[in-house]
Amino acid sequence: MEILSKQELQKMSALALAHIGDAVFELLVRTELCRQGFAVNGNLHKETVAQVCAPAQAKFVDQLMPLLTEEESAVYRRGRNAHVHSIPKNATHAQYGKATGLEALLGMLYLSGQNERIAELFALGQAKEDENAL
Repeated sequence: MEILSKQELQKMSALALAHIGDAVFELLVRTELCRQGFAVNGNLHKETVAQVCAPAQAKFVDQLMPLLTEEESAVYRRGRNAHVHSIPKNATHAQYGKATGLEALLGMLYLSGQNERIAELFALGQAKEDENAL
């Protein structure tokens, strides 16, 4: 995969970054669920959908906000504030904005070749969710 420059990433719309980031987040969730053995018990699709929906992504990104760099926060805000044409019935406007922000951030990190940072943020978000579940 070709790594994009900062200039190329800045030219890309927030929704284009979110389009890529959506796939990145879903792949991370699917990988983690398979690692945990969900593929065996038949709940793989149901659990994937539960974790990649806008309300779940909004909770996830809330956990990450204090951990983001200034540049990452700026990309997140770009995505959060992007003008979307439709919002799913199961999400509020605020939740959908946060989810789009998360996806834009992941899209930027992926396209700039920052796979280690993606893995770090995903692991930290998962750990914080686990802490809050206790």
